[in-house]
Formats: sequence, C-alpha cells, structure tokens
Amino acid sequence: MHTLIILLLISSLLAACGKDNTPATEPAAKKAEARTITHAMGETTISGTPKRIVVLTNQGTESLLELGIKPVAAVKSWIGEPWFDHIKDQMTGVEVIGDETQPNLELIASLKPDLILGTKVRQEKIYPLLSSIAPTVFTENLGDSMIENFELYAKALNKEAEGKLAVDGYNKLIEQTKATLGEKTKLQVSLARFQPGKVRVYYKNNFAGIILKQLGIARPDAQNKDDFSADITKEQIDVLDGDVFYYFVSDRNGETGASKTTDEWLQSPLAQNLNVVKKQQTFSVNESIWNTSGGIIAARLMIEDITKRFPTLK
Repeated sequence: MHTLIILLLISSLLAACGKDNTPATEPAAKKAEARTITHAMGETTISGTPKRIVVLTNQGTESLLELGIKPVAAVKSWIGEPWFDHIKDQMTGVEVIGDETQPNLELIASLKPDLILGTKVRQEKIYPLLSSIAPTVFTENLGDSMIENFELYAKALNKEAEGKLAVDGYNKLIEQTKATLGEKTKLQVSLARFQPGKVRVYYKNNFAGIILKQLGIARPDAQNKDDFSADITKEQIDVLDGDVFYYFVSDRNGETGASKTTDEWLQSPLAQNLNVVKKQQTFSVNESIWNTSGGIIAARLMIEDITKRFPTLK
C-alpha cells in the first residue's frame, strides 16, 4: 500500500510537471538522438545529453564532478553536513534528497530530472518507481568497481570521450605513483576500520584495497584475500599486523565511540605485541577519502596521501 501511495504521488507530480523534461534550449536534433544503455537492471534508453541529473550514490556524485557536471540533486555524504569536505566547495546549490538507503522519491520527482543514476546494491527495490520518474541507470555495486561504474555513468551522460580522458589520467597517475614508490611497495600494508564497539579488517576487494592493489602495494598474508572485510575480536588482533597499519575511525556527528574503541584496542597488551605497533608504524587516515566516498576524486586524494606518507615509512 505504501509503495502504491508513493507511485500515485509521483504520477501526479509528473503530470503537473509535464511530460517533456528536455531543456527547451536543447536543439531539436539533439532531442532525437537516442542511446540504449545496458546496466545492472537491464536496458535504458536516453535521448540526447542529460542536463538535470539526480545521483543516488556518493561515488556517483564524484563521477559527475569529475566530468564537470553539477547534479541538480544528490544524496547526502556519509560524513559531513551535508557533503564531504573534499567536495563541498563544488556542491553549492545542490539539493539534498535523503541518503543512499532512503532517497526522497517525491522530492526527486518534483525536480524533473532527465536522468537518475543509482546502484542496485542500495536501491534495487525502488528502481521501478525511479524509472517512472526519468530514465534510470544503475551500477551493480560500489566499493571495488569504481572505474567500471565511472565508465558506465560517463556513457549514460553522453560523456564517453571525457570519461576516457579521466580514466587515462587516473591510470597514468597509478603508474607514476608506482614508479615513485619503488621498493616501498614491498611494505605490507594493513587496513582496518574502528567503529563503536567493533573492529573490521579490510581485505583486497574494497575501495582502499583495490587502490593498494593497483599500486602494487603488498598486503599481510592474513589480509591477502579477495574478499571485502570481516569483523574481528580482540583475540584476533594479529591479523592487523604488518609493516604499516592504516586505519579509519568511524566517529559520526560528534560521537566518540569509535575513538574509544581505537584506544582500547591499540593501547591493549595484545596490540603492544604487534610488530607494527612496536615499530610505531600505525596511522589514522581520513575515512571519507580512504573508505566511505568511494569515488574517483577520493581515489586521487588517497594516492596523494600514500605518496606523502610512504617516504617516511621504515
């Protein structure tokens, strides 16, 4: 019943807004151009070059900004009010439409988008409703597929040439950074996330893990797995050992529970036995950039961070 009510509200909004969402200034010839985009939910036909874009993932927001496009609306960042610090200067005037797990459908419809970009892993259930508002393109997932998702969105946006330039530039940065790091890439990097009362080890198939793999940076044997992550107990703290330990602390909205967990673990007798702690090679890193954003802008900032940090490592 709730879904039916939402659908009826959207239908009425669309009727009020009119059927043609194409900007009046777009040439008639451009309107006639139609492209079929294959994506996680099937196929979507898009006419011309979309101008009013609604984006439903943090990663997707960065994809748009990288392509020089400011969305009319976006879901809020996981950290920040409402945007991550590293993108907030580019997001002035962008409407907030909820978060990735609960976007505001009525508000989206009222904005008359001509393209909606989202992801199956977050919004699969509401895809039919979104598609009734505007052409909608979904990625399969997030985290370990940043470049593939970026390329899909560039295609949907009719910006394939610009997208290729961006990806080529990113790949060049990877190669330059690998050359700069040299033998330092043999240092085994451990990754973990501290949350209130919980610690999660990060393996290779996540945002930071993929970038480390692209850079050829080694991982400890205990983390050299093609998985995303796993929660661990304090008795399993040995899996966090390595030559260097980077960790993100998930304090949100002024809370300090994650910081408390971090202190409890890293100051414990068990932690003091870790080689990486004895060598004083443990470092807190920016979670927005290393973990939660997941976009191409954050990827470049993470690589920049690694480039600055690695020369000081032993």
